[in-house]
Formats: sequence, structure tokens, C-alpha cells
Amino acid sequence: MKRIGLLSDTHGFLDTRIERYFAECDEVWHAGDIGSEAVADWLEAFKPLRAVHGNIDGPALRQRYPEDQRFECEGLQVWITHIGGYPGRYARRVRTLLPQYRPDLFICGHSHILKVMPDKRHGLLHLNPGACGREGFHKVKTLLRFTCAEGQVKDLEVIELGPRGSGASLV
Repeated sequence: MKRIGLLSDTHGFLDTRIERYFAECDEVWHAGDIGSEAVADWLEAFKPLRAVHGNIDGPALRQRYPEDQRFECEGLQVWITHIGGYPGRYARRVRTLLPQYRPDLFICGHSHILKVMPDKRHGLLHLNPGACGREGFHKVKTLLRFTCAEGQVKDLEVIELGPRGSGASLV
């Protein structure tokens, strides 16, 4: 059993409340648009980090993190990428690779829109944690927290960190 803290689209801002909400997590997963090496450094020092680069991330973060993370977690096949779309509206690259990769859990960011959706056609759960940075059109900063256990996602929680412009940054 692993407890996961999932975030995306920090854009160089790391709300101090993340430390409290992810304190009991075993790993942190970041679905791209990290925004700065300082954010990545802090997250890596805090917990084991699995991350992908996003479209705003510069060369240093692109070297550090791949476009896709594919791995197994407690019996779940996981695929994390930044630009992914969502069930019925996947990005072209994702549509092409889904039949080959066959994830149980598909995670992306980019849209700044929180989504938790089953995809019956592909037999997966789609997660987008929304955005927890200050940049973008989202009104509320959001995170997800859940447990991977026995091939299932359990105890899924949506965490709201308050209005986009609120809060102090850890870095």
C-alpha cells in the first residue's frame, strides 16, 4: 500500500500547505509544468518524487524529467504525462499510445482543470489534479491524495488550497 500526493502546474510556486497535506504520503507525483528547479529540489528533498516535464519547463527540467513516466505501483500500471486530454478527448499522441501502454491509471496536467473520470473504453481511471500554482485561469488551487493498494485507487481525496493568488510559497 502506498499513499500518493498528486499535483501539477505549480509554475514555480509551491504552496506551504502542500507540506502538511502530503506529510503522510509515501511519494509525490508531479504531472508537469514544474516551473523551476527550486520547486523540483524541494519536492525531491521532501519525499520520493516521480515527475514529468511540462510545456513551460525549460531545458534543465526537461533533462531531469521525461515526457512520460510509466511504472507499476501496488499492482496498478501507471502512466503520467503532462498534455494528455481526458476520456473522449485525449491528445493525439495519447490516443495513439493508449492501446500499447494499457495503463490502469492515466494521469496528466496542463488543463488546470481538476478531473477524476473513469474511462470504460480503455479500462482506466483518469486523474488530473488541476493546478496548484498561481499562474493560469483556475480560480482555486487543487491537489489529489490517494492510496494505491491491491491494484486499485482507494481513499481518493480532493484538496483545495484556496484561491489561486493566496498562500505563501515554500521556495
